[in-house]
Amino acid sequence: MARTRNSKSSSFISLNPSFFIHLFSLPPFNSLHNYSPRKNSRIAQTSPFLSFCFISLLITLTFFAILLITFTTFFQNPLSCTGTSSSSSPLFLASVFAAASSRSGSVQDEQITLSTGAMVPLPAHGVVGNFSEEEEEFWKQPDNQGYMPCLDFSLKYRKASAKISKEKRKFLVVVASGGLNQQRNQIVDAVVIARILEATLVVPVLQVNHIWGDDSEFSDIFDVEHFKKTLIADVRIVASLPSTHFVSKQTINRDLPFHVSPLWLRARFLKQLNQEGLLILKGLDSKLSKNLPPDLQKLKCKVAFHALRFATPIRELGYQIARRMWIEGPYVTIHLRLEKDVWIRTGCLTGLGRQYDSIISRERDSHPEYLTGKLNMTHAQRRLAGMCPLNASEMARFLKGLGAPISARIYVAGGEPFGGTQAMQPLKNEFPNLLTKHTLARNGELTPYLEKSSTLAVIDYIVSLSSDVFINSHGGNMGRALEGHRAYVGHRKYIKPNKRMMLPFFEDSSVSEQEFKRIMKKLHRKSQGQPESRAKKIDRDVIAYPVPECMCKQ
Repeated sequence: MARTRNSKSSSFISLNPSFFIHLFSLPPFNSLHNYSPRKNSRIAQTSPFLSFCFISLLITLTFFAILLITFTTFFQNPLSCTGTSSSSSPLFLASVFAAASSRSGSVQDEQITLSTGAMVPLPAHGVVGNFSEEEEEFWKQPDNQGYMPCLDFSLKYRKASAKISKEKRKFLVVVASGGLNQQRNQIVDAVVIARILEATLVVPVLQVNHIWGDDSEFSDIFDVEHFKKTLIADVRIVASLPSTHFVSKQTINRDLPFHVSPLWLRARFLKQLNQEGLLILKGLDSKLSKNLPPDLQKLKCKVAFHALRFATPIRELGYQIARRMWIEGPYVTIHLRLEKDVWIRTGCLTGLGRQYDSIISRERDSHPEYLTGKLNMTHAQRRLAGMCPLNASEMARFLKGLGAPISARIYVAGGEPFGGTQAMQPLKNEFPNLLTKHTLARNGELTPYLEKSSTLAVIDYIVSLSSDVFINSHGGNMGRALEGHRAYVGHRKYIKPNKRMMLPFFEDSSVSEQEFKRIMKKLHRKSQGQPESRAKKIDRDVIAYPVPECMCKQ
């Protein structure tokens, strides 16, 4: 993996003293310490002189060799493509760094580099054991085509870093709102905007989440010191705004248009920053353009996949629960999105009967602003258009269509489903080994976090990242974040149900079970987490599609 500015010292060579001790034990250098006045006078006259000349010549050659190696190392690309040896393969990194990330300890005394800073999953299981051919196909990982993380920032970017990383006059404050993954997206964009405006970034403020009642602060969820040190070469980050920049009344800019460019940001805010020294932004979600210069795209990957490491207590707990799933063999994670607010926002039927649907309808009618998408579509039209999450019954049939073994262990990520156990029963009837963070936790491990939705989402994220197969029922920020993160750590299998194409076959009773399986596999053969270029479609986020800006072929 590549290295950051604070790893510059690795460019220089340090030699162990034992090297020189061994050197002087060899002829002709041993004549220096073996020399005695009682020996032949001719030898006594010549040996020290010859040895001195030899040593002088060696030191001179060694000096120039060190200069040459140092010069070459200094000017070679400091963030070159990783994976030049088998020891840096994704599986090797996963086994090493996942174990390291689950250990307690502070990063205060560690040197933060891109390789040690990445948050990686537990290793994927190989396809071994008594699996049928169909089951082997289900667990098999996609071909990553040799793509590895590759954050090769340009020379222009690195030269500008010397000034930007020392900025002490201009400050950017960002207020991030929403759930965990929505906040992560805004934090990523905050770092990029600070870089664009050449301002110091104050550790982002997390707005109290009124929907879930979560008042977690940045330091409750993320490792602040790791965040600051990982980005030390890109943006200066401070824990709080200095007292010199406090003002009694400050404008909060919250009405940014969508898809703003670096040029727009400089034209709009640079003058204010230079005059006042402070800029406060709120409501950044999806406001920054997805089509940024390559260096800024790489910076987004560096923030999302390296700098935003979760805080030690919840990171440890997340990996403990992930290991309880992982130790038993391969497992699937599904993100069902069956929470009450999802049904209200999507305008879809729950599939639980008239009683539950009427509850959703009443709340939707009282809050029409919650409804997303087209308003003039019926429930059936929304579903066939792929605008509804798969319910438990549909997910069960989809898994069977893909060839998932009945004995598969399935981790269900997400909040409490609307309808409780009744909502999950159709899935449990077909796949009895359903588990959640609540069923895997022991001895009250989750008790301190039951009112902290963001912390619970962190646990889901870590377990989902380490799963052999991830299936996302209905888009969303977590799905996009995991799509990119799983790609970045080796293109782990990630399946997005093609709902618009497959749901008509769910309704067709004339389709046999074998034909249904053939259709499901064919529809999803090319959408299982294989490398896919961000440039294939416009306005794709590099966080979801890190190829080609953040990954290159080995």
